[in-house]
Amino acid sequence: MKRIKAACLLQTVHFQLKDNLGHAAAVQNVRDEYAMYKQRLDRTRTKYQIIREETQPDGSILIEIKKQYNNHDCTGYID
Repeated sequence: MKRIKAACLLQTVHFQLKDNLGHAAAVQNVRDEYAMYKQRLDRTRTKYQIIREETQPDGSILIEIKKQYNNHDCTGYID
């Protein structure tokens, strides 16, 4: 029998601009979407650590994030 002792995801997430909006509105929409993403992680008490956050030349946001997987212990992955 095997049991998962600890688990963590490493993801690269790209918050992209929507095509049907003007540039300024699309950039603001991306910022709002990113803020809501972090709020949802906090609200669900998901442990996470943002490794890298870059604003791209077009205004989109690219992040690398370590986050807890399915409420498993993530000791050693996220400090």
